[in-house]
Amino acid sequence: MPRFTVHIRDEWLAVPCRDTKNTIQWLGHEALKRYIKNKPDNGGIKAVKDTRFVVRRCQSLGLLDADDTIEDVLEDNDFVELAIEGDTMSPDFIPCEPGYISLDGNSLTSTDLVNLGRGLYKIKLTPEAEKKVVQSRELLDTIVKENKVVYGITTGFGKFARTVIPVSKLKELQENLVRSHSAGVGNPLSPERTRMLLALRINVLAKGHSGISLETLHAMIQAFNASCLSFVPEKGTVGASGDLAPLSHLVLEAHGLRPISLKPKEGLALINGTQMITSLGAEAVERAQAIAQQADIIAALTLEVLKGTTKAFDSESHRFCDRVQDAYTMRCCPQVHGVANDTIKFVQNIINTEINSATDNPMVFAERGETISGGNFHGEYPAKALDFLSIAVHELASISERRIERLCNPSLSELPAFLVNEGGLNSGFMIAHCTAAALVSENKVLCHPSSVDSLSTSAATEDHVSMGGWAARKALRVVEHVEQVLAIELLAACQGIEFLRPLRTTTPLEKVYDLVRSVVRPWIKDRFMSPDIEAVHRLLIDQKVWNVAKPYIDKYQIEYIPESRPISPTAFSLESPASPRKRVRLE
Repeated sequence: MPRFTVHIRDEWLAVPCRDTKNTIQWLGHEALKRYIKNKPDNGGIKAVKDTRFVVRRCQSLGLLDADDTIEDVLEDNDFVELAIEGDTMSPDFIPCEPGYISLDGNSLTSTDLVNLGRGLYKIKLTPEAEKKVVQSRELLDTIVKENKVVYGITTGFGKFARTVIPVSKLKELQENLVRSHSAGVGNPLSPERTRMLLALRINVLAKGHSGISLETLHAMIQAFNASCLSFVPEKGTVGASGDLAPLSHLVLEAHGLRPISLKPKEGLALINGTQMITSLGAEAVERAQAIAQQADIIAALTLEVLKGTTKAFDSESHRFCDRVQDAYTMRCCPQVHGVANDTIKFVQNIINTEINSATDNPMVFAERGETISGGNFHGEYPAKALDFLSIAVHELASISERRIERLCNPSLSELPAFLVNEGGLNSGFMIAHCTAAALVSENKVLCHPSSVDSLSTSAATEDHVSMGGWAARKALRVVEHVEQVLAIELLAACQGIEFLRPLRTTTPLEKVYDLVRSVVRPWIKDRFMSPDIEAVHRLLIDQKVWNVAKPYIDKYQIEYIPESRPISPTAFSLESPASPRKRVRLE
């Protein structure tokens, strides 16, 4: 029987579901019934059926529609979170009426795109974008009227580029293109990622180089704003002539609000681009940036618990030092974490460029009165960048797993074996470390670059491809594994602090400890650990660890770091500015 884990206030509740055709509303009601069952005052909830709430996924943070069926939006053993409206004890993600992001094809960022995917904003076009779209379409209409031969407008596609299509069949040509290219396979993209994909395609069309009509573009915007989303299989793109298969599935149902008739070139304009690679890549790089910032803080906490030295992080670290031999996993954090941060910035720059790039073929230049066939649709740029991202961000998990080993291994620390009392009777963090090791091992395979591969397609017309779709999908998996490994390290470090009390660490790290303890209690004896890992994983996704420490980091950088002196990625979080010697260890 399928089962779902629902987080309400400070409790995790397992909710079995005999019929997955039940709605999210039903799941919320069942979880609330279980929550109030053992509460003397029903937890302050008067009537379950009258309680207003919203539900979101714990992993992707996407809000779930109360009327959606469970089988359509959740998988067995998924974790979700319920927030009661007007309840101060519930998480603070209850949405308000979304605002608008104005798209012009030039200024969208990866952060904007992720927020659009989460449903935080709706879309509208700028007047300038609408004007460019109209001018581009007028040029195409002129080309058709004058019976000019132009690829994709009055010809076939790929190998059939030299086949001229009669005017009477141009509408059928575009419809057949979308139908035939809807050949993807695999699980569907999540609603959040489908929204990102649709929003990004709208942004690219808004540049006015694709020849889409304003009528069709407005229909796509209406579909997005109404969350009228398609079933988009995740597999099927080689990342060369755009993400043809995924984008074709997107278009098949995106106009359910009002059916439209595709005009010449519109089918090609709708599906020819790198938007699947880039939209998934935007999520990957945003999450990578968030976890990289928090990895520094988690490493600092582990260094404290293991009673390491901060002298290795000083520019003159070994001049008068009698303790310089901490393990590399602690001593070399600035170098390992630093190059990960630099790579993330490099990838983010490429993704943001791609987000605002015209990736169609042929390109329409209304101001010059011409169309040009080129190669902007090739996904090599985002594919290579996302392969780099996987390799770089993986190292955050690789070094984290080794630090978890040092926390759990009594021969490498002054802590009890596996961070638990009565070892033997209790296994403590033994298998949590195994989980971290398994995730790191899986990442080693996922980090093999997909963009080094190329298979010729379309009868050797498309004879070099990027394989960027797989680069993007596996980058997301790598980042998620990194988040989970660091969640385990954070749990382990906080558990280690329990054995060092009454000593205290620095103020910012104590704040991080308090944050973790607000969702996970100390490990006294063995218990079900998966919810604990998921709860801390959610803290990292929400960037709450970063938000707790950031004010202290900012103050330290202003007061203690001269402008001319570069700061290492971990140094700022290792000592309290107010009390630099108030450490866990006894020096």
